[in-house]
Amino acid sequence: MIERIKSALARCGIGMWRINERVDETTELFFVKKRLDTRRTKDVRKYEVTVFRDVETKEVGRPARGFTSIPILPSMDDQQLDEELKGAYYAAQFAANPYFDLPDPVQAPMAEEDGELAQAPLARSAGKMVRALFAPDNREDAFVNSAELFVWRVRRRILSSEGTDVSFVSSGVDGEFVVQCKEPEDVEIHNQFEYTALDEEALSAKVAEALTFVRDRARAQRILKSGKYDLVLSGNAVAEVLTYYRDRSAASMVYPQYSTWKPGEDVQGETRGERLSLTLRAHHPYSAEGIPTMNDLPLLEGGKLLTWHGPNRFCRYLGIKPTGNYEKIACANGTVSFAELKKGPCLWAVTFSDFQMDAMSGHFGGELRLAYLIEADGTVTPVTGGSVNGSILEAQGDLTFSTDRYLTARYDGPYAMRLTGVSVAGTEE
Repeated sequence: MIERIKSALARCGIGMWRINERVDETTELFFVKKRLDTRRTKDVRKYEVTVFRDVETKEVGRPARGFTSIPILPSMDDQQLDEELKGAYYAAQFAANPYFDLPDPVQAPMAEEDGELAQAPLARSAGKMVRALFAPDNREDAFVNSAELFVWRVRRRILSSEGTDVSFVSSGVDGEFVVQCKEPEDVEIHNQFEYTALDEEALSAKVAEALTFVRDRARAQRILKSGKYDLVLSGNAVAEVLTYYRDRSAASMVYPQYSTWKPGEDVQGETRGERLSLTLRAHHPYSAEGIPTMNDLPLLEGGKLLTWHGPNRFCRYLGIKPTGNYEKIACANGTVSFAELKKGPCLWAVTFSDFQMDAMSGHFGGELRLAYLIEADGTVTPVTGGSVNGSILEAQGDLTFSTDRYLTARYDGPYAMRLTGVSVAGTEE
């Protein structure tokens, strides 16, 4: 199919292009309680073609460069293929951007992954993760209501008119499960997970924690008062807050001046707490543009920005070497145990209906489904209702992280963080 696409590009007179081939192999399992309800296997091949077109401008010798990406189906005949590519090339002139060089060509052998998940039959890996998921489901007061589990292996190939030809294989396991407690109030909590290895222990621990949380949610009281709190975040919420630093330092934010951050600048400001040390962790060996992303990229050290990062076009605009997109964040912070972190008056926010971090404003928050109100004398009360509305710009001066760690496909760092003086809207005035 790739040769057919290349021939069609030549017939259409398109000289600058990129082809992304993706072959997905997936085993999907769907459960109602512990009973397997549906099993599916997929083997799907997909193609995406990006065409580039230069458009003359008033700037002498520097044409504008537009591009358009379209999906290509293997079932298309040559006439359909030509029509789709001609349409994309026509549309590219209306999406013109300031001129930028295309990514430097890269050629390399297939990059394989190591480990059981990458090499074992998918059905075998799925069986192991299913057993890990349901292993903690042995309580009388809470249970797993339903679950979906996906084990996948993806082969990608990236080719370009500039001479790039690279390919790699990646694998992972992800899914979701719903835990339920019926007494004294019938409640459910939705949970998601994603790993790049067969981390059975991590999945079992996540399910066990979720069962505890849903039991406490069923007993939670609506007594939270509005005010400022020392807020403790844990798990995925910590990872979400830290995306602020990844996103604000992205070339796509810096070039249009949504962010004014510069390498070498102290972006954390004055602090009483821990100084941030973050690294962008290599997730795949190449980006979708074929840019090598095999090495980790140090981002912050002691609160100072070390580098910009991002896709080819915006890095070219800033005059830096394109790094490709990084999705995984690693945080090296952590000074106290989680047990010590949540001592003293604080609100440990556990589950939200929708927790988000806004990279433009620095605000984070969401509606609380379950939190633990911890008093000075150690009294712990499960509470529900209300919402968190904080600003990382105000809170980053006094951050404390746990030595307990948390690992997912997109985060490797402290399990919890404590922020001071965060606004909480309660259910009682």
